[in-house]
Amino acid sequence: MSENEHGTNRGARISRRTDSQLEALLNQGLAPGLHIVATPIGNLGDISLRALAALASADRLLCEDTRRARKLLSHYGISRDLRVYEEHSAERIRPYVLEWLRAGEAVALISDAGTPLISDPGYKLVRDAVEAGVPVHTVPGPVAAVAALTVSGLPTDSFFFAGFLPPRAAARRQRLSELAGVEATLIFYESAARLMSVLRDIADTLGERKVTIVREITKRFETHYRGTAEALLAELEGPALKGEIVVLVEPPTTQGEVSDELILQQLEQATRTMSPRDAVRWVADVLNVQRKRVYDLMVAQRRDQDH
Repeated sequence: MSENEHGTNRGARISRRTDSQLEALLNQGLAPGLHIVATPIGNLGDISLRALAALASADRLLCEDTRRARKLLSHYGISRDLRVYEEHSAERIRPYVLEWLRAGEAVALISDAGTPLISDPGYKLVRDAVEAGVPVHTVPGPVAAVAALTVSGLPTDSFFFAGFLPPRAAARRQRLSELAGVEATLIFYESAARLMSVLRDIADTLGERKVTIVREITKRFETHYRGTAEALLAELEGPALKGEIVVLVEPPTTQGEVSDELILQQLEQATRTMSPRDAVRWVADVLNVQRKRVYDLMVAQRRDQDH
């Protein structure tokens, strides 16, 4: 048997087994309750058999955008009615969804891409379903934040997903200052249009940490950029990137490696909204350094500024 024939036979076996498992899931049907169904981020081949069965079998299917949902469904030959559940309609639609769930229906929720509720609508629906005693099921799958973490080259044993940073610079820097002492890899979603501003704020607020940018993950033009925020600012200068962006920042260094420069950067941010005394206490707690060191640096800096 040639290599090509062997590959063809192997593909046929996998196809038969897959078809058999999917048919079993479809015949089994979907249990009553709310089903949180993950869908592909960009590559339609990343969908699971359970997700396909849920999309085809649910009594009702909720989505953010019917156009994007229909593209996914039509790719797999699924034709069905859709109900929109997105940020602006959620408050109005949620009572109806809860009625369907109380009546024993199986309701599936999908987002535009990836896992619902992760920077997408759905939290309040799940909360209310739980409070109503309705079963909530998960059909797990892709999450852009976790997928980006696995290729980032940054520590994966502990990570903190912070969603989208505030759009305004002052609030964004304040949020970064609050996260400066988190001993985990930080993960953010960001728009391409704001990326350079975010990198500048990371450089000014978090100092010389390693940063990874993952663009268009799982899609054809997926790209990774690695370096400090300052280095990436220089590398990415020019036409703005396009597409969906995940930004990852390495954890803070240990206490003995916290630089005076980082402490002073944090002090500068903190004293904009706090008294000097509160700023010293806050920076010391965030960076896990002695308050005396922070206070001495603040005094020395003010002395230098007075001369």
